[in-house]
Amino acid sequence: MSDGSDLDKTESPTPRRLAKAREEGQVARSRELTTFLALLAGGVGFSAMGPQWVSHTTVALQNSLILGRRDAFEPAALVERLGAFAGDALVAVVPLLLLSAGAIVAGSALLGGFLFSTRPFTLDLSRLSPVKGLKRTWSVDGLSELVKALVKSALLGAIGAWILWKDRDAFAGLGAMSLDASMTLLGHLMVRDFLLLTAGLAVIAGFDAPVQLWRHHKSLRMTKQEIRDESRESEGDPAQKARIRSLQRQAASRRMMAEVPKADVVVVNPTHYAVAIAYNASMRAPRVLAKGSALTALRIRELADEHRIPILEAPPLARALYKHTDLGREIPIALYEAVALVMAYVFQVKRHRTQGGAAPVAPVALPVPAELDFTPVDAGDEAAA
Repeated sequence: MSDGSDLDKTESPTPRRLAKAREEGQVARSRELTTFLALLAGGVGFSAMGPQWVSHTTVALQNSLILGRRDAFEPAALVERLGAFAGDALVAVVPLLLLSAGAIVAGSALLGGFLFSTRPFTLDLSRLSPVKGLKRTWSVDGLSELVKALVKSALLGAIGAWILWKDRDAFAGLGAMSLDASMTLLGHLMVRDFLLLTAGLAVIAGFDAPVQLWRHHKSLRMTKQEIRDESRESEGDPAQKARIRSLQRQAASRRMMAEVPKADVVVVNPTHYAVAIAYNASMRAPRVLAKGSALTALRIRELADEHRIPILEAPPLARALYKHTDLGREIPIALYEAVALVMAYVFQVKRHRTQGGAAPVAPVALPVPAELDFTPVDAGDEAAA
């Protein structure tokens, strides 16, 4: 696609542009939303599993600190004890890690959907360019990220200071409490304060998510020329398509004209339309071999004259055949009677040419249903394809 400045990119991205960007790993993502969901999941999980986690960890820690004689003098026994402690610690931590990992995946998919692409991992030396790095840093997006980081720090700092001030008495009284009571209170305070800080992140994520969607859409906007180029690439050059259609019509017209010498009669309007009809014993009903209007009709008449094919002027029948019969198809049942009178006239003409005698009289007032006839218009050279 042709390049354009940001000021020229005023058009919304096309579905093809969006799909291509997705293939390259370019989708809307909000780190603030992902961070918020991960911390929220961790906080809720710790709050729900906190007592069991503390109990499990306490027992594991106590067991790891009790060493027997064999543990002290046999390295293998000590390694075995450390392995058991590591396994206990892993069992305690894995549920929280899985919960946070699920929240991270969900947060990444909320805006741009699930996507796995290796394109972002491909080597791109332009990313190492100091000049481009400075441009990204001092761009509008870079400055907006700086402002967002400052706002986030100020908000979370204010919430943290308020928490410390509000709970100053509770923290000061922990030393006068028993170990179990102080640990229970401390755990309660930590979980509550953690969720309050996470709520502050929710405010930031609520602003950041729509901004990231807007920025992603803005980065994919296109110029009018890019849309035209894409349309040309996907659908083909309109001029080339028109030329192809013209060549197809010409080829169809040549094939149709080659069928005219096989006709038994040509029914004309006399100038607007011409329809070539053929019939033999192997056919169930007469068929239309060629039809056309204006110049095509004139060419059909010329070929009929060259090959001595009878030409019958029957305007209503010519119009009805042209309008209601496709090339190579049998005539409609409603026109059987009229065409039968025409074919009888044609056989008389052929017999007159070979045997002589009185010239046959062309049929008139053929029985053509009124609903099949229509008023001719100057439609130009319209050949049936």
